[in-house]
Amino acid sequence: MVGIGPGGSEHRTRQAEAVIETCDVVAGYTTYLELITDLTAGKTLITTGMTKEVERCRRALEAATAGHRVAMVCSGDAGIYGMAGLILELVAAEGFDVPVDIVPGVTACSAAAAALGAPLMCDFAVVSLSDLLMPWDTIVDRLRAVAGADFVTALYNPRSKKRIRQLTEAIRIFMAHRGHNAPVGVVTAAGCPDESVVLTDLAHLDEQPITMRSVVIIGNSRTQFTAGRMVTGRGYQLSTRESNRR
Repeated sequence: MVGIGPGGSEHRTRQAEAVIETCDVVAGYTTYLELITDLTAGKTLITTGMTKEVERCRRALEAATAGHRVAMVCSGDAGIYGMAGLILELVAAEGFDVPVDIVPGVTACSAAAAALGAPLMCDFAVVSLSDLLMPWDTIVDRLRAVAGADFVTALYNPRSKKRIRQLTEAIRIFMAHRGHNAPVGVVTAAGCPDESVVLTDLAHLDEQPITMRSVVIIGNSRTQFTAGRMVTGRGYQLSTRESNRR
């Protein structure tokens, strides 16, 4: 299981590249394999489209069982909204007798945060707005919990061509707790050549060009825009003043 980062080759780890180079079979979603063509020449590729994740993972495990060294690649980190969990579940449920190693990668959340500045400097939450595998009512409960707890919140899968209302409803939930002016950053295609960065607020978030390639980061009560960057303070300045009083 190999996380290849958000997209650009410069965001891959050395371990990820080294592991892929030692494998004779590489499996992954079609788009992800297109991002690593410089590493896959001469290798057997196992690829499927969206919604074929179980088939893809099973074929990768079958190839490993047949004696091949297989790299299953995922964007970002394979263990964060990736295929690592499904692979391990299939190994346990269907008795595949193969060892599984998991190679970490730069997840979209940290890549987006770096593009914005430093919005994740304290406790934060990550919530996917995709309700393909998770009931929407459960997602709503989680959004209300993190909004009320003042977590900086990163939203994955915020909007697609068919899923529009989910982001609109999430905005309403956060505005109820943080007001209309809460700072928000939107990074689309983080770490890729076509990366775009938008600084806005909750009141204007729904107007922004947001896609499945976007990560939305909603600030908490300490988050500010500072010199064109999004920054969440950890309280260092406050701690210094308190120390001076003692």
